[in-house]
Amino acid sequence: MELRLLVTFEKVATVLSFTRAAAELSFAQSSVTGQIRTLESSLGVELFDRLGSRIRLTEAGERLLPYARQIIELTEEARAAVTEPEEPSGTLTVGTMESLTSYRLPPLLEYFHHRHPKVRLALRTTIGDETRQALRQGTYDVGFLMEQETEHPGLETAVLAVEPLALVAAPGHALAEVPVTTAGLTDQPLLATEPGCAYRDLFERELTALKPVDFMEFGTIEATKRAAAAGLGIALLPEVTTAAELAEGSLVRLDWQPPFTLRTQLAWRAGKRLPAHARLFVEQARRLVAEQDGRG
Repeated sequence: MELRLLVTFEKVATVLSFTRAAAELSFAQSSVTGQIRTLESSLGVELFDRLGSRIRLTEAGERLLPYARQIIELTEEARAAVTEPEEPSGTLTVGTMESLTSYRLPPLLEYFHHRHPKVRLALRTTIGDETRQALRQGTYDVGFLMEQETEHPGLETAVLAVEPLALVAAPGHALAEVPVTTAGLTDQPLLATEPGCAYRDLFERELTALKPVDFMEFGTIEATKRAAAAGLGIALLPEVTTAAELAEGSLVRLDWQPPFTLRTQLAWRAGKRLPAHARLFVEQARRLVAEQDGRG
């Protein structure tokens, strides 16, 4: 089994498309198809079921995939061990989310822009399951998660911080000056970002355990904050995203503490040796988040 054939197989198995794999590898599609056929011939088994325009891994392909990834990663690790430059360089594909990109990451992006210009950061906005899946498939090098759990199958994680949440509303809201219970929220107009955000899903779970509720969805944090400030309802958001509005008085914080805790984390595929520029990213993310929270 030649390494180049395993690299092609791993890419096709990850994206489940000969066309897309060819584009990402900068090969002609016929070359990708030919390499897969060569690998199948050398092993004496079919690795993919061809289902019209779709493909899927056979049982043999499923068994080969983890070995192919290990061989590729060991090869990359060996190459890095002898050729890794003193100055970190390379592209790092990072899965992130709106709350972190806008409110946590600017100092980290600025640090790399000025201190390590040879490192190119490619940010991809996804949340939750999408980010975890992309990390397991190798589409992302590292990814930010904001979750209650800190252990995720197939991933290694570094916990950066507990992420406080704030329940906010417009000044003068009926609940602004009184203690708020979870039951008291079920009859209020509720605002939220899209499903899939851990804080939104956990909040909804707490409320629907008492009574079915509906959320008015705004898609982005900025739109949700503006709707809350306009008096359209109540929103639960990461505290870091509401600090400016709370300080200027366009939003007020309600007296309610979430019965769950979220932690901002960096994750990457388990067993993968992070290259120098990825290790530097994890290290600096830890440092800068600690400084933001007054722990640095």
